Amino acid sequence: MLNDHRDLYNAALVERRDAYRMGGVSIRYGDQSAQLKDVRADDADQARWSFSSQQATLRRVDRAFAGFFRRVRSGEKPGYPRFKGPGRFDTVEWPKDGDGCRWDSQPDNPTSRVRLQGVGHVKVRQHRPVAGRVKTVSVKREGDRWYVLLSCDDVPVQPLPPTGSTVGVDLGVASLVTVSEGRQIGNPRFLKRAAGQLTAAQRDLARKKHRSKRRRKAVARLAARHRKVRRQRLDLAHKAALTLVRDHDVIAAEALNIAGMTRRARARPDPDYPGRFLPNGQSAKAGLNRSILDAGWGVFLTVLRAKAESAGRTVVEVDARHTSQRCAACGHVAPGNRVTQAVFRCLACGHAAHADVNAAVNILRAGLARQADAQAA
Repeated sequence: MLNDHRDLYNAALVERRDAYRMGGVSIRYGDQSAQLKDVRADDADQARWSFSSQQATLRRVDRAFAGFFRRVRSGEKPGYPRFKGPGRFDTVEWPKDGDGCRWDSQPDNPTSRVRLQGVGHVKVRQHRPVAGRVKTVSVKREGDRWYVLLSCDDVPVQPLPPTGSTVGVDLGVASLVTVSEGRQIGNPRFLKRAAGQLTAAQRDLARKKHRSKRRRKAVARLAARHRKVRRQRLDLAHKAALTLVRDHDVIAAEALNIAGMTRRARARPDPDYPGRFLPNGQSAKAGLNRSILDAGWGVFLTVLRAKAESAGRTVVEVDARHTSQRCAACGHVAPGNRVTQAVFRCLACGHAAHADVNAAVNILRAGLARQADAQAA
């Protein structure tokens, strides 16, 4: 099933590319979706699968090109959509439960099952009850494991009782979370701790013969180690976010542009020697970028928003500029206020505090002010 959907994805990409190269014609999703009936009539392999799931695959191609053109217009690195090789296409989606798929296809059976057109009934190890009405069903492969992903509508909200408490949250590398009350949640640096095992697994993979059985096993071992790091990071994000959501009604956090913060340093051409470049600090920035991504700020903020919405809490995101340089006591802003990574000492009034706690207090005040402005409007 994955291979046939991958073939459809690649064929749609080829058609778009060749039509533009040869005739300057832009192919849209509607044009390719209209051809599906003929494709299924001519190819018995494609005819086995759900029509709606194939439409979802064509929408993936359309989204890939939409992202490409958006990046071109904004002046970013375009990144032309790539063909999906074996092992590079891992998800099939059914946009509507009951159209080519059926969740809980045998409700009288004590074991949960999902029915997929062309595959049949598949047993599922369900790890928690499904809340709401199942809207879409996706099947995803991760290494040698398979997952069913459900998105649901009409999910009942379970608001927590109000606490009357507000808090500001500062994200960092030394500590993942520092709150305005002074508490900190450490950053275990999961990727750094697993670096030795990942390096060994990568070297073992490099020694294997291409397309061999041993190489496939080495790929699976490396993927399993990366999967463990990702899940450790996600588990920490869930626990940290749950603690904040349970204890506070309003949570003020930084609105971070993580992609921009971890972008490579710009090259500095040497004006005296054309073709040469001056030092731009990329080596040091690469280490900082790795630490930021290892901390998982984006994962934490995504989980925090979701849990807050489910619990009836409010997350207010504020501009992070100068929050680490502004004195929480007098409001004086200066780069010299932050003596070290951990020490803040105001040059104007002498106020001293932990630098991350001082920043969290500033974030809380900015968040409350923004919330008040929104309510007044």
